[in-house]
Amino acid sequence: MVRIQFAIDLLYDVSFPGTDFVFNIHAAPTLYQRIVDERLQLNQPLPSILQTDPASQARYLRLSAPAGQLQVSYQATLDIDQHVGDPDGISETPVARLPLAALTYIYPSRYCQSDRLGVLAMKEFGDLPKGYRRVEAIQNWVRRQVAFRSNSSNANTSALDTLTDRVGVCRDFAHLMIALCRALSIPARFTTGIDFGADPALGPTDFHAYVEVFLDGRWYLFDPSGTAIPMGFIRIGTGRDAADVSYATIFGSVSSPPPLISVSALSAPGQPWEIPRHRSEALSTDASPALAA
Repeated sequence: MVRIQFAIDLLYDVSFPGTDFVFNIHAAPTLYQRIVDERLQLNQPLPSILQTDPASQARYLRLSAPAGQLQVSYQATLDIDQHVGDPDGISETPVARLPLAALTYIYPSRYCQSDRLGVLAMKEFGDLPKGYRRVEAIQNWVRRQVAFRSNSSNANTSALDTLTDRVGVCRDFAHLMIALCRALSIPARFTTGIDFGADPALGPTDFHAYVEVFLDGRWYLFDPSGTAIPMGFIRIGTGRDAADVSYATIFGSVSSPPPLISVSALSAPGQPWEIPRHRSEALSTDASPALAA
């Protein structure tokens, strides 16, 4: 088990009254991610509503702001109890046996054009034994083919663009890996968290995109960019691609500096908390409803 503490501070200059915001910055409460403590602060007494997606457990904060400055601050402490599996014993699930909740993650989506990557996916990975190791091979191939470079892509960059440009940030690595998995009928989804353990040389602590792949009844964690430590990943949002899980969707005109984010792992004598580290085992923090029951 790991205990993670993090904070997110967002600041906006709102140009017009009645600007609507949808934030996805709250930690998702799941069977494997327990919220010990959390706090949300707004710099003005605005009516707001917090809604939970029953499928993903992602939480969405909705509010409307007047013209002027809006500051949103969220802090949380989480206990994350990951399932640890043997990579050599984890198989792929045939499409005919996929749970309904996983089906949406085998189809092409806006940033993950898996229908255009079938030939490449079969050429590179079609002859590999099916299972966790094949997905790991996809992850490692993406790492070899794409170089991480800050500010090298934009909100329109897709998996096909990344395959052409061979450069990107974490969301681009995730989109390409997801598209290749789906091209092989392996369900894969885009997940947001924070880049725990990232090299400070890459820049300030930031939101992080990683991949969850459905194998043998569980969603297993993969970090195709290789910039952070999966054992320290929290889950904020999950979706088909980045279009589903933006940390802030804004309906109006605003300006803002980059988010200010901090994350740390806690330890204490007599407590079962581990400091996150890179591991060779397969890690999962979500199971199918049937398995979870």
